[in-house]
Amino acid sequence: MTPVEVTQGTGPVVLGLPHTGTWLPDEVLAQLKARGRKLDDTDWHIHTLYEGLLPGATTVRAAFHRYLIDANRDPSGQSLYPGQNTTGLVPMTDFDGHPIWESEPTPDEVEARRATYHAAYHAALSAELERVHAAHGVAILYDCHSIRSTIPFLFDGVLPDFNIGTNGGTTCDLAIEAAVREICDRAEGYTSVLNGRFKGGWTTRHYGRPSDGYHAIQMELAQSAYLAEETAPWDYDRAKSDRLRAHLSDILTTLADLAPTLGGKR
Repeated sequence: MTPVEVTQGTGPVVLGLPHTGTWLPDEVLAQLKARGRKLDDTDWHIHTLYEGLLPGATTVRAAFHRYLIDANRDPSGQSLYPGQNTTGLVPMTDFDGHPIWESEPTPDEVEARRATYHAAYHAALSAELERVHAAHGVAILYDCHSIRSTIPFLFDGVLPDFNIGTNGGTTCDLAIEAAVREICDRAEGYTSVLNGRFKGGWTTRHYGRPSDGYHAIQMELAQSAYLAEETAPWDYDRAKSDRLRAHLSDILTTLADLAPTLGGKR
């Protein structure tokens, strides 16, 4: 199994896909409770949802599941949201707060997973961002995520459809933030929020260096916006998805069009 799948494009936008993979080694599957083996916290079908939306986009996708190790967490183990319920570098619970391990990974196992999988994903992502930056003078990382719209353990109420994260406007040029927010706000029938419960994970915060020409923005989508039901078997709803894809296409095309205005090469 190749831990990271890369599709190189010629444009200035790189799509990060850290949570769509479902592969786990047999020995890790054996450590999980039955609840954990259901993989409920996957970003279901996100790679399908974004497929083909922006010609020339580069994609970097983790093929491994987040229960092995979470590619969108700080490798030091530091919490992204201090004081709030969340899951760590290797999650000990699912998003509902239930334990997922029969036998919890040891610190040595966590470190081995970090070195083998987390590091591989970020080596690939970093290389693609540097390649794109060299070609265009700018690189725009759009980090693709989704989550169930109702998870009391993680947040109150119902999550908006579009959850834009720029860590308080620090990870990208404000023109990017404003453009994405405007598209989401005008999308009829959808709700949106900027830097709400999800402000951007470690990937967005780590790579977003606007002053150096590296811009990062996270999009967390409510799964109700494109799945038939937010429960197993997690079926992809073609009608819902086609409607949502029109807005996502608008977002990605706008980002690509913005690149030359951000100091990039024309």
